[in-house]
Amino acid sequence: MININIKRENEFVEYGVDLEDVTLLEVLIEIKTKQDVSLVFSSGCRSSVCGSCSMRVNEREVLACSYKVQDGDTIEPLKNVEVIRDLVTDMDASYTFNARAKAWLQEGLGISLTQDDAKINEVQSDCILCGSCYSACPVYSVNKDFLGPFALTRVWKYVSDKREGEPKTKIDNVQLNGVWDCTLCNECTIVCPQNISSKTDIEKLRFKSAQYGYMDPNFGGFGSFDGSPSF
Repeated sequence: MININIKRENEFVEYGVDLEDVTLLEVLIEIKTKQDVSLVFSSGCRSSVCGSCSMRVNEREVLACSYKVQDGDTIEPLKNVEVIRDLVTDMDASYTFNARAKAWLQEGLGISLTQDDAKINEVQSDCILCGSCYSACPVYSVNKDFLGPFALTRVWKYVSDKREGEPKTKIDNVQLNGVWDCTLCNECTIVCPQNISSKTDIEKLRFKSAQYGYMDPNFGGFGSFDGSPSF
């Protein structure tokens, strides 16, 4: 018998299932089909690809389809986003940051990439938009204008792409509520199911920002927004 506690509205509800060595998603399905049809959660591929079943277990972000449930686990929805119901959250606000940061190929140069070129940002292409990094981010929890981990990782993907003809435009777009606001705490990397290090990507964006004349506004000045150095 496995007993878990699921946060529903403002309280935790305990459920018990007669299962062993199963994923959290399997437990949730068992509860919904045999005990409480009103329980609401999201799932899709069941293969850790779609990211739709992201939630928190014992205060840590996981994918329900891959997490092996343990007796006594506490299950909650993601943090820092609107809870629609039970374990289902609204990620629309977070997804808009990709548009704000212009996180796509803007000025394609029409050149072909070699295998080595493709490997430069291969890992960043694996993001499944599960939202775990936003849930774990302490900056986003206090500043809802912060572009956040997966948007900044996506920006680095295209800044480092040799086909991008206007990388500076992307760097310009991540100065305000972007690369300098991150605390580099690495929480986003720890919870990423795809092992993407947004912290490392943000550090690379900072270095690239410095090459274009920007500087950390927390150290004596505010970076130039016209690409010229600030002194």
